[in-house]
Amino acid sequence: MRRITIEEGLTLRFPGRDAAFGEGVEIGMLAVLMAMGRAEIARPIAPGNVQQARALAESFGYRLVEGERTLEGIDVLLTRRAARPTLRVIAGGR
Repeated sequence: MRRITIEEGLTLRFPGRDAAFGEGVEIGMLAVLMAMGRAEIARPIAPGNVQQARALAESFGYRLVEGERTLEGIDVLLTRRAARPTLRVIAGGR
């Protein structure tokens, strides 16, 4: 049974639940944080969740970078994709 990080300093375990349930909670947490529009999200996830987390990040306009592997899983960092600057014509002289 893995510990799932909810936020810094707060982890939960779900006794009697299988690994698939824990992975679902992790993906759900990522989805909520991205939907809130946080600029940066850093958290450990199960190795089996990386592909799904990457697809979810793309949907929300985030970039996922894998970090080091720890006892809790793989540390991932999600950042909002930088928007390209909008070019505007400014009337007038120099």
